[in-house]
Amino acid sequence: MEIHIYQLIEGARKAKGLTVIIDVFRAFSVACFVTANGVKDLIPVGDIQTAYRLKEENPNYILMGERGGLIQPGFDYGNSPSSIEFVDFTGKTVVHTTSAGTQGIANAVGADEIITGSFVNAQAIIDYIRMKEPANVSLVCMGWEAKEEADEDTLFAQYVKKVLEGQPGDFNSIAHFMRHESRTGKFLDTRDPASAPPRDFDLCLSLDKFNFVLKAEPYRESLVRLQKINL
Repeated sequence: MEIHIYQLIEGARKAKGLTVIIDVFRAFSVACFVTANGVKDLIPVGDIQTAYRLKEENPNYILMGERGGLIQPGFDYGNSPSSIEFVDFTGKTVVHTTSAGTQGIANAVGADEIITGSFVNAQAIIDYIRMKEPANVSLVCMGWEAKEEADEDTLFAQYVKKVLEGQPGDFNSIAHFMRHESRTGKFLDTRDPASAPPRDFDLCLSLDKFNFVLKAEPYRESLVRLQKINL
């Protein structure tokens, strides 16, 4: 098994084999919470205009996501796990678009298979990769707005790579670094508390809270949806 770590949009375009698109703060942490809360269909899209069009065509759809870290006009929710932690999405369709994570899915055109990556389901991701035994694994870190490398995404990729290679993964050191040394100021954005509540930090670092992976599967109209696979 060859394991490669890539960065940002360019990295997503290089990805091959089983590809993990990583967005810890916060897209793919949010996606796991939404899935755990019963969502029927979770549709990640790269283009915000596609999200608006889907909402216009389907008024019952829920719009979720951000641009520049902020909830967008007409959206039901931002990209915050604490804002939807206890929301019941049973039977609902959610359209999710973000500056980083969903852009990775849209650009990983060479991947054989795409799953999402975050600490909240890290062990499930590792177990899934071991189960599939792919020749190539691509760990794609989407960073800040897919433009700048972010510590949390790179640390997640390194964590997964180490464990897959039989080395111990030291999550406690990662959490300590993220809380005390990393540039978390960008994450703990106070421009709009509804978009970035401080509680998001702890929720996004809730290691192995969920025992499933989210796999991007073809949907309708060239869209994809994230399918829950229990481990």
